[in-house]
Amino acid sequence: MAGQRPFNPGVSLAGAVDLEALKHQVKAEPGQAGGAPAAGGYVIDTTENTFQAMVQTSATFPILLLLWVPTDDRLFDMARQLGDAVNQLNGQIQLSRIDIASNPSIAQAFQVQGAPALFALINGRPMPILQGLPSAEEMQQIVDAVIPNLVASAQQAGVTGSAPYSGDPDSDAANSAAGAQEQVPPEHQEAYMLAQQGDYAGAAAAYEKVLEADPNDARAAREHAKALLLARSANANVREVRATAADNPDDVEAQLAVADIDMIGGQIQDAFDRLLDFVAAGHKADIEPVRKRLLEYFTIPESTDERLKRARRRLATLMY
Repeated sequence: MAGQRPFNPGVSLAGAVDLEALKHQVKAEPGQAGGAPAAGGYVIDTTENTFQAMVQTSATFPILLLLWVPTDDRLFDMARQLGDAVNQLNGQIQLSRIDIASNPSIAQAFQVQGAPALFALINGRPMPILQGLPSAEEMQQIVDAVIPNLVASAQQAGVTGSAPYSGDPDSDAANSAAGAQEQVPPEHQEAYMLAQQGDYAGAAAAYEKVLEADPNDARAAREHAKALLLARSANANVREVRATAADNPDDVEAQLAVADIDMIGGQIQDAFDRLLDFVAAGHKADIEPVRKRLLEYFTIPESTDERLKRARRRLATLMY
C-alpha cells in the first residue's frame, strides 16, 4: 500500500470551505466540458442509499474507494488516472467514487476529514491506501503496484468475481448521467425517487402500479425487477448466504438467495447458471419458483444480451 500522510483537504465535513478550494471549484457536472471524468466502464458513483449494496459486492470482486468532491478540479487528474487503471483490468476490480460533500455519513464512517482519501474494500473490510492529494510518484505507485496487488490479494482471499460493466464512460449516455433524473418519465418519478432513497420495497410497489397501467413498459419492468432484487437481498450477509447455499445444495430458497447475490454483484451468467444447473441436477419439482425468479432476472439485461438468449433457451428445454 502507498504510505499515508496528513490530509490537505479542500472541503471539511463541518461545511467550511477554504479559499484554495473556492479557487478550484467548478460547476460543470462529471462528464461535461470542464468537469470531472464521468463514471462508466468499471467506475461507479456510490451514495448513502447504495453504499450498503456496494459493500456487499466486495465479497464478489475487490473495490477501490475514492472519497472525493467532484467539483474540485484538483482531484480530476487523480480520478481520471484511477478510472483508467481500473478500466484496463476489465472487471477484476471496481472503482467506487463517493462524494463526501453530498454523503458526509460515509466519510464519517471512514473517519476522514476531507477529500481525497483512497481505500480498498475486500470482503467488506476497508483498507486505507492514501489520504490527501497524491504526489506524481505516489500516483504512479498506486497505478503500477497497489491496484494489481489488491487484485492479487482478493484472489488469494477467494474474491475472484468480475465487476459489472456499466458502459462506455465517454458515451453520450454516460455524459448525460447527471441529468438522468430529468429524463425519468413522469409516471416513473415516484418509484424512481423511492429507489434513490433506498426504499426498494416501496419502489417495487410503485413500479408495479406503472406496469398495471402499461404492461408493455419495458423500462418499468426492468426497474421493477431491480427493486425487487434489492428489496430482498441488498442487505444480505454475502458470506452467510453463500455458505448456506453450499451447505444446502437441494434447498431451492438457498439457491435463489445466492443467485440474488450474484445478480447484485453483476454476475449475471453465474446467477442464470446456478438456477438452471439446480433444476437440471434433478430438482424439476422446484421448476416453478426457479422459473419465476429467472423471468424476473431476464428483464434486467438488454434484450440482445447473448447470456439472456442462451438462458431462455435452456429454461425452455428444462421445462419440457
